[in-house]
Amino acid sequence: MTLDHTVRLRFGDKSRAAATHTNLSAVRLDGPVLWIAGDETATVERLVADNPEAPTEFGAETTYRLGDFISLPGTDIEEEADVEGLARTGHFLWAIGSHSLRRKQIKDRHVGEKALRRLARIEGQENRQILVRLPIADVDGLPTPVREIDIDGEKHYAAALGGKDDLRHLLRKDDHLAPFLPIPGKDNGLDIEGIAVSGDRVYLGLRGPVLRGWAFVLELRPYIDPHEPDRLRLHEFPDGFTYRKHVLRLDGLGVRDLCPDGDDLLILAGPTMDLDGPVRVYRWHGACRSEQPTIVRGDLISRVLELTFGEGDDHAEGLSNYGDGRLLIVYDSPAAVRLTEDDAVIADVVRMPS
Repeated sequence: MTLDHTVRLRFGDKSRAAATHTNLSAVRLDGPVLWIAGDETATVERLVADNPEAPTEFGAETTYRLGDFISLPGTDIEEEADVEGLARTGHFLWAIGSHSLRRKQIKDRHVGEKALRRLARIEGQENRQILVRLPIADVDGLPTPVREIDIDGEKHYAAALGGKDDLRHLLRKDDHLAPFLPIPGKDNGLDIEGIAVSGDRVYLGLRGPVLRGWAFVLELRPYIDPHEPDRLRLHEFPDGFTYRKHVLRLDGLGVRDLCPDGDDLLILAGPTMDLDGPVRVYRWHGACRSEQPTIVRGDLISRVLELTFGEGDDHAEGLSNYGDGRLLIVYDSPAAVRLTEDDAVIADVVRMPS
């Protein structure tokens, strides 16, 4: 890994109390701001650069609750959505929940039968089952989520995928993925951890399952239901399916994040299970030109970077194109050296090989 420099991310009191700053799962650079998500809330955070030309810090945080823009599937607007990916394109910001189940953890205070019962408990959260598109408007010179926006005389609204197009529902008969729907994400079950948008294509990267060393990326073609402008629907592909599967040879790793780079997709990859590493960045060449399900191997994919990782900490979870051949990397469970005395969190800007 070639570290170019670091930037400081400064969060407000509420986000620090919710531990968002130590559970970062997604990031996108958008001009003078960073869009950030943590996996323990149902919010998206906006941080503003101290110097848009050469930022050393992003702060002045504003929190946006997803439930203020769309109807979340859960009954509690505060229940975590486990947002694992963000994408920014055109007039919209996209967010994807993990769609995963989770297994309860054994904590230090749990012993004997109680510990075993806890480890057997599996639960889901409805708010994790979201794919959201939020309109972005310029408000006081900053990109800002709004419930509706006028684009060339046409109204566009905040919208979400749901109903019969819910992803878990769509995958229930899938030959590869259906058997993994009842399995928790950290046990190699279904776990969506990345999103990239190119034109009308939405790509979803799966941390799990990984099958015999092959990772999955799903491709969707969402559109707005003309009768329900707050609802996303899915176009069918020529084979009649509303999603397309691509399988990638990532050396046994799963997808942790996706980021478009021209017609290519950059892939942050790491272990699907509860392991520290390895963590790498790959380039899927010509991904956004593919017109059929692709077996991504050989010349179609190349390893770009090896990223550092800690022992029990410093897990790279989000990447964003930073310009000039550089990537911004944010970390879940950041190492102690990333937490400053004045409550900022350090993110890395790394340089890709030329």
